[in-house]
Amino acid sequence: MHVKKGDKVKVITGKDKGKEGVVLSAFPKQERVLVEGVNIVKKHIKPNQLNPQGGIVSEEAAIHVSNVMLIDPKSGEPTRVGYKIEDGKKVRVAKKSGAVID
Repeated sequence: MHVKKGDKVKVITGKDKGKEGVVLSAFPKQERVLVEGVNIVKKHIKPNQLNPQGGIVSEEAAIHVSNVMLIDPKSGEPTRVGYKIEDGKKVRVAKKSGAVID
């Protein structure tokens, strides 16, 4: 997967196209990521001890990883991700600027 938790990404397709946010969590097996402030859905909550009233809560839902692009740390633009071996370690590299991301 080309993005990790904590990466700043931009949504490139879908109803939230153009929005930017930080990856809150990644789900590699499902190929999905949870991005802050993107893909907001309404969830109905049953009354419980923490929330005795219940009600409707807005929260982020997962979005497919192919619909987001990593933001280049150097230029601030969306970029594709490449991989390179440096000192025996595999690191991510921004295609636009060539900057090492990790």
